[in-house]
Amino acid sequence: MRRGMTNGFKTILTVMTIGVSLSVGLASLAVAETSAIPAAAMTEAKDIFANRCSTCHGPGGKGDGPAGAALNPKPRDYSDAAWQKTVTDDQIEKIILEGGPAVGKSPLMPPNPDLTAKPQVVKGLRSIVRSFGEKK
Repeated sequence: MRRGMTNGFKTILTVMTIGVSLSVGLASLAVAETSAIPAAAMTEAKDIFANRCSTCHGPGGKGDGPAGAALNPKPRDYSDAAWQKTVTDDQIEKIILEGGPAVGKSPLMPPNPDLTAKPQVVKGLRSIVRSFGEKK
Protein backbone atom coordinates (compact mmCIF):
# COMPACT_ATOMS: atom_id res chain seq x y z
CA MET A 1 0.00 0.00 0.00
CA ARG A 2 2.79 2.40 0.86
CA ARG A 3 4.48 1.75 -2.50
CA GLY A 4 1.24 2.65 -4.35
CA MET A 5 1.04 5.95 -2.51
CA THR A 6 4.62 6.74 -3.48
CA ASN A 7 3.92 6.03 -7.15
CA GLY A 8 0.75 8.12 -6.95
CA PHE A 9 2.70 10.97 -5.39
CA LYS A 10 5.33 10.73 -8.14
CA THR A 11 2.58 10.87 -10.75
CA ILE A 12 1.08 13.97 -9.15
CA LEU A 13 4.49 15.65 -9.01
CA THR A 14 5.13 14.78 -12.65
CA VAL A 15 1.77 16.23 -13.72
CA MET A 16 2.40 19.38 -11.68
CA THR A 17 5.86 19.78 -13.21
CA ILE A 18 4.46 19.39 -16.72
CA GLY A 19 1.73 21.93 -15.92
CA VAL A 20 4.22 24.49 -14.64
CA SER A 21 6.50 23.92 -17.62
CA LEU A 22 3.57 24.34 -20.02
CA SER A 23 2.48 27.57 -18.31
CA VAL A 24 5.98 29.02 -18.51
CA GLY A 25 6.24 27.95 -22.15
CA LEU A 26 2.92 29.58 -23.08
CA ALA A 27 3.89 32.78 -21.30
CA SER A 28 7.14 32.79 -23.25
CA LEU A 29 5.23 32.38 -26.51
CA ALA A 30 3.02 35.37 -25.67
CA VAL A 31 6.09 37.50 -24.98
CA ALA A 32 7.77 36.19 -28.11
CA GLU A 33 4.70 37.14 -30.21
CA THR A 34 4.88 40.76 -29.05
CA SER A 35 8.66 40.95 -29.22
CA ALA A 36 8.58 39.43 -32.72
CA ILE A 37 6.98 42.64 -33.98
CA PRO A 38 9.82 44.87 -35.20
CA ALA A 39 10.21 48.12 -33.26
CA ALA A 40 9.60 50.25 -36.36
CA ALA A 41 6.34 48.40 -37.08
CA MET A 42 5.21 48.80 -33.45
CA THR A 43 6.02 52.52 -33.56
CA GLU A 44 3.97 52.87 -36.75
CA ALA A 45 1.12 50.88 -35.19
CA LYS A 46 1.08 53.17 -32.14
CA ASP A 47 1.04 56.23 -34.41
CA ILE A 48 -1.82 54.79 -36.47
CA PHE A 49 -3.81 53.94 -33.36
CA ALA A 50 -3.30 57.45 -31.98
CA ASN A 51 -4.26 59.16 -35.25
CA ARG A 52 -6.91 56.87 -36.74
CA CYS A 53 -8.32 54.50 -34.14
CA SER A 54 -8.40 56.59 -30.99
CA THR A 55 -10.68 59.19 -32.58
CA CYS A 56 -13.51 56.66 -32.12
CA HIS A 57 -12.11 54.04 -29.74
CA GLY A 58 -10.41 56.55 -27.43
CA PRO A 59 -6.78 56.62 -26.32
CA GLY A 60 -7.50 53.96 -23.69
CA GLY A 61 -9.48 51.77 -26.09
CA LYS A 62 -12.74 52.16 -24.16
CA GLY A 63 -14.81 53.27 -27.15
CA ASP A 64 -14.98 56.80 -25.79
CA GLY A 65 -13.12 58.79 -28.44
CA PRO A 66 -14.48 62.21 -29.42
CA ALA A 67 -15.78 61.05 -32.83
CA GLY A 68 -17.29 57.93 -31.26
CA ALA A 69 -19.75 59.97 -29.21
CA ALA A 70 -21.91 60.59 -32.27
CA LEU A 71 -21.79 57.02 -33.57
CA ASN A 72 -24.51 54.39 -33.31
CA PRO A 73 -23.55 51.70 -32.58
CA LYS A 74 -20.86 52.96 -30.24
CA PRO A 75 -17.26 51.91 -30.96
CA ARG A 76 -16.01 48.67 -29.39
CA ASP A 77 -14.63 48.88 -25.85
CA TYR A 78 -11.38 46.93 -26.14
CA SER A 79 -11.06 46.68 -22.36
CA ASP A 80 -14.17 44.47 -22.23
CA ALA A 81 -12.83 41.11 -20.99
CA ALA A 82 -15.84 39.20 -22.31
CA TRP A 83 -15.28 40.54 -25.83
CA GLN A 84 -11.53 39.86 -25.62
CA LYS A 85 -12.29 36.19 -24.88
CA THR A 86 -14.64 35.79 -27.83
CA VAL A 87 -12.63 37.41 -30.61
CA THR A 88 -9.64 35.77 -32.30
CA ASP A 89 -6.45 37.49 -33.38
CA ASP A 90 -7.36 36.72 -37.01
CA GLN A 91 -10.74 38.43 -36.57
CA ILE A 92 -9.12 41.54 -35.10
CA GLU A 93 -6.65 41.71 -37.97
CA LYS A 94 -9.42 41.20 -40.54
CA ILE A 95 -11.46 44.03 -39.01
CA ILE A 96 -8.41 46.31 -39.07
CA LEU A 97 -7.73 45.58 -42.73
CA GLU A 98 -11.23 45.17 -44.16
CA GLY A 99 -13.44 47.16 -41.77
CA GLY A 100 -16.54 46.23 -39.83
CA PRO A 101 -18.71 44.99 -42.72
CA ALA A 102 -16.14 42.28 -43.56
CA VAL A 103 -17.05 40.49 -40.33
CA GLY A 104 -20.70 41.46 -40.02
CA LYS A 105 -20.06 44.48 -37.82
CA SER A 106 -20.79 48.17 -38.18
CA PRO A 107 -20.10 49.79 -41.57
CA LEU A 108 -18.90 52.78 -39.56
CA MET A 109 -15.65 50.89 -38.82
CA PRO A 110 -13.63 51.78 -41.92
CA PRO A 111 -11.17 49.49 -43.69
CA ASN A 112 -7.45 50.22 -43.81
CA PRO A 113 -6.39 48.83 -47.19
CA ASP A 114 -3.12 50.76 -47.02
CA LEU A 115 -2.01 48.31 -44.31
CA THR A 116 -2.43 45.20 -46.48
CA ALA A 117 1.27 45.29 -47.39
CA LYS A 118 2.25 45.90 -43.75
CA PRO A 119 1.42 42.69 -41.84
CA GLN A 120 3.77 43.54 -38.97
CA VAL A 121 2.03 46.88 -38.43
CA VAL A 122 -1.34 45.08 -38.41
CA LYS A 123 0.05 42.66 -35.80
CA GLY A 124 1.20 45.69 -33.82
CA LEU A 125 -2.31 47.16 -33.94
CA ARG A 126 -3.75 43.82 -32.87
CA SER A 127 -1.27 43.76 -30.00
CA ILE A 128 -2.40 47.24 -28.95
CA VAL A 129 -6.07 46.12 -29.02
CA ARG A 130 -5.19 43.07 -26.94
CA SER A 131 -3.22 45.16 -24.44
CA PHE A 132 -6.36 47.04 -23.44
CA GLY A 133 -7.88 43.77 -22.28
CA GLU A 134 -4.92 43.13 -19.98
CA LYS A 135 -5.48 46.28 -17.93
CA LYS A 136 -7.65 45.96 -14.85
